[in-house]
Amino acid sequence: MTDQDSGRRPKYQRIADELRTAIQSGAFAPGDRLPGENDLMTTYEVARMTARQALSVLRNEGLAEARKGAGVFVRTFRPLRRRGIPRLAQDHWGTGRSVWSADIEDRALVVDQIEVGGTTADARLAGALGLPTGAPLCVRSRRFILDDKPVLLSVSYLPAALTEDTPIATQDTGPGGTYARLAELGHQPVHFREEIRCRMPTADESERLALEFGTPVILIARTAFTEKGVAVELNEMTLDSASYVLEYDFDA
Repeated sequence: MTDQDSGRRPKYQRIADELRTAIQSGAFAPGDRLPGENDLMTTYEVARMTARQALSVLRNEGLAEARKGAGVFVRTFRPLRRRGIPRLAQDHWGTGRSVWSADIEDRALVVDQIEVGGTTADARLAGALGLPTGAPLCVRSRRFILDDKPVLLSVSYLPAALTEDTPIATQDTGPGGTYARLAELGHQPVHFREEIRCRMPTADESERLALEFGTPVILIARTAFTEKGVAVELNEMTLDSASYVLEYDFDA
């Protein structure tokens, strides 16, 4: 960026740029308190609103967090590295491990909200699962917490004909989760397709994920297929974009 380009940027953006550089260089370490509004007003000779906007930029980027009555601090949360391919390998969930365990290493991922119920397939769900509109579905809805921070909302839709009177229709699906149970039932997933997009969150998503204002969400829709190409699950996930790095590692 040239000096001329820098001069065109709003002053709050330039202040945020300097603070971001200081964070990335280690001048401010995780957990350190950043200069407050009064400090920035004095250092940069700006109005309070400009100082507030600069700090808001860092909060929206997930680099900083506000602590009530204490100020704004460099975020200490370590982003999750979501390993898109290894997590779905059969030798992972097939040995009783959750697909989520591939992402968290030695950290504790907690499901603090889980609902299991039923619905009927609308046109969108019917199309994704290759079912007629109105077909009965099993619905599994969960919220995942990492390091006391909500990071993911997940809703799975499965044909009710596959799940009725099985552990999949209960809160605890057992070792290996849903995919291990499907395999036991003769509907083993062998192929997955993920579609990824981003958007701003709804009010409900912002509340349930405790998002900073202006933080987008990542939407991942994964469909699981059997060897015969039959869709057995649609999993729609909503991720806090500030909490995740999406990693896809594969050979040419």
